[in-house]
Amino acid sequence: GSKFDDVPIYNTMQEAVQSTGSLISGVFVPAPFFYGAAKEALYSGIKLIVAIPEHVPVLDSIKVFEYAKEQGARMIGPNTPGVIVPEVMKVGIMPAQPFTKGNTVVFSRSGTLMYEVSSYLSEYGFGQRLGLGIGGDPINGTNLIDSFELIRDRDDVDSIVVVGEIGGDAEEQLSDYIIKTNFSKPVIAYIAGRSAPKEKRMGHAGAIVYGNYGSAESKINNYSKANVPVAKSPREIPLLLKEQLKK
Repeated sequence: GSKFDDVPIYNTMQEAVQSTGSLISGVFVPAPFFYGAAKEALYSGIKLIVAIPEHVPVLDSIKVFEYAKEQGARMIGPNTPGVIVPEVMKVGIMPAQPFTKGNTVVFSRSGTLMYEVSSYLSEYGFGQRLGLGIGGDPINGTNLIDSFELIRDRDDVDSIVVVGEIGGDAEEQLSDYIIKTNFSKPVIAYIAGRSAPKEKRMGHAGAIVYGNYGSAESKINNYSKANVPVAKSPREIPLLLKEQLKK
């Protein structure tokens, strides 16, 4: 081990955990090396893996996810910008400037849209209790429903903004969850990729539409059934949130 700008550098994760008592690990290695790095961290006692790399092999993501469960740990990502509690901590690659302390939670499948939406929320006085990037790869260690379960009973959270995108059925499943659990906190949604052509991948590995599966229309219709307003643009989100909080 050595130091860089007075920050200690350890030879192994086990040495780092034993020396610092750390429970969170941000994994930044290239995708082909993610499995080994994440497993070493979990084996060393880490309880939260924040998986930054994109295009992690699906089988590797599944194996790390299962191993994390065995260890009583959680994985966020892969392909996540990270997690931030404004003015307290962040693990990831997001800039701190768009985020301000408050009581709104932002869950996002897109990194840059999470920053943009949080900036608009902050501009209108809606600070954030938590910003969490779900991740854009097909496998998510912590999905939208898992994320809602984390905050549903917290008194310091008064509203949730969900930034979704085309592809997969995460938003459809979330809509069913909101209905079945009678989720009481106000929720505002946004879907990126409304004009994307079908059966063409748009950026993220999980952002692909086949027929009506994963389409913006499908997600908007399901949100409507759950009485969740869907913003037409990120700029509209704080306006819809303001209306919801008045009710």
